[in-house]
Amino acid sequence: MAAAAGAFELEEFLEALDELQQPLGADWHPLVQSEDLNIHQRLKERTGLYEYKVFGVLKKYTPSLLADVYMDLAYRKQWDQYVKELYEEECNGKTVVYWQVNYPFPMWNRDYVYIRQRRELNVEGKKVHVILAENVSVPQFPERSGVVRVKQYKQKLVLESDGKEGSNVFLYYFDNPGGSIPSWLINWVAQSGVPNYLKNLAEACEKYRERT
Repeated sequence: MAAAAGAFELEEFLEALDELQQPLGADWHPLVQSEDLNIHQRLKERTGLYEYKVFGVLKKYTPSLLADVYMDLAYRKQWDQYVKELYEEECNGKTVVYWQVNYPFPMWNRDYVYIRQRRELNVEGKKVHVILAENVSVPQFPERSGVVRVKQYKQKLVLESDGKEGSNVFLYYFDNPGGSIPSWLINWVAQSGVPNYLKNLAEACEKYRERT
C-alpha cells in the first residue's frame, strides 16, 4: 500500500531518477564493487556517518515484484527478523509508518516514524518504479520509553527493467540511529547491512512469488 497522495512532490521523484543517470562526484568512494553490485559511500561531515548509493542488478525479479514486496509491510514482518513492530496509520491525511527494529543487547531498540510513497513513471517508453521514504514527526507517534527514536532517515529506491527478466536497482540510503553508539560501529553495520538487505529482499521476492 502506498502512502497517501501528496506525501512527496513529483520533482522529488524526478530527482531520484536523475541521480540514477548522473555520474558520482569525487567525494563518493567505492565500498563494494562486483559484477552485480556496486556500493559507494560519502561522509556527512556533521554526523560522522556515511550516506550510501547502491547500484545493482537482481536478475530474477521484475521491478513491479520488487516494488510490491518492498511496500508490503505485513509480509516484511515475516521475512525481516529485525522487525519488532511495523504498521501504518493515517495521520493528517497522510499514511505514516511506525517501524521498531530489534537491536542486540545491551543496546536499546530503535524506532522510525516515516512517510513513503510509490510512483510509476514513464521514461522514454519504459515503466520505472520510484519509492521515496523519509522520517517525519507527528504527535500521533510520541517517543517511547526505552526506545531510541531515529530522527534522520531517508531512502530512495528506483527500479527499472534490465531488458530481460530482472531489474536494475538504484538505492540511496542514510540512517542516523542516534544514541551513544560509536560512529565507526554504525558505519561498519551499515556497510554489511545494505548488501544483506538486498539479499534478503531477493529471497523474499522468491517466496512472495510462490505465494501468489
